[in-house]
Amino acid sequence: MGSMSWVHWLVVLIIVVLVFGTKKLPNLGADLGKAIRGFKKGVSDGEPEKLEADAKVDATTRSESKDRVE
Repeated sequence: MGSMSWVHWLVVLIIVVLVFGTKKLPNLGADLGKAIRGFKKGVSDGEPEKLEADAKVDATTRSESKDRVE
């Protein structure tokens, strides 16, 4: 029950072809690829900004804590 056999995948493929049609499938695949690339780019672009923002917060917190100690 954990994995699908080739028969299940064949049924899924037939249903997809019936719903979307053969002319729309290449466009659907291209759009899905663009969406995945955009998501990956967004995730990779967001990480350095977040790290820089976290570093600024840490630096501010450290300087404030040093001021309190002194």
